[in-house]
Amino acid sequence: PTGEGKSTSLAAMVQRINETRAEHIITIEDPIEFMYTPAKSVISQREINQDTHGWDIALKSVLREDPDVVLIGEMRDYETIASAITIAETGHLVFATLHTASAAQTIDRIIDVFPAHQQGQIRQQLAATLKVVASQRLLPKTSGGRVAAFEIMVTNPAIRNLIREAKTHQIDNVMQTSAGEGMVLIETHLQQLVQQGVISEASAREYAFRKEDADRLLGKGKIS
Repeated sequence: PTGEGKSTSLAAMVQRINETRAEHIITIEDPIEFMYTPAKSVISQREINQDTHGWDIALKSVLREDPDVVLIGEMRDYETIASAITIAETGHLVFATLHTASAAQTIDRIIDVFPAHQQGQIRQQLAATLKVVASQRLLPKTSGGRVAAFEIMVTNPAIRNLIREAKTHQIDNVMQTSAGEGMVLIETHLQQLVQQGVISEASAREYAFRKEDADRLLGKGKIS
């Protein structure tokens, strides 16, 4: 959702690459939210309607500039999503955002933007190129300020198969049993934040996406 810190998280990842790797990074944003100072990387930032006439033109020009990393501020329609997949297929690392509430919902949103006759092929492409989906919410801390709760999905072989076979409704099950691979459902992270005293149980229940899972993890009035 809007206002949950997605742009800040993306900026932190780009800055990490900038500080540690010699890469060519291109960002396409509307508007530019963070200005980067080149460190080890070369960074080109483009703002829609200021540096380029539109998303379509900006994304089509990207591959001619030989980038290593591409940041797309928001995948908002068919053209931007299709371009992001094409750029990723050619071996580039792509970061982008979508307004979705969960990892599985993100995959469905990407696929659903395409016509029905293309969706089978898009599933194949997405299964081959997608690396990680991270969803996040910003919650009020009991001590003041806010803290991020995350959902993280890593595309291991099981998840790739589910994407290809149009069984994204089973992704949550894989994530629940794949903590060792760095995966976590947001409800599990919310439970951890409650146990640590960082957030209240009421906030955890309010911000949970899967209410039944939250009830199971939090119990009736106390942590299970």
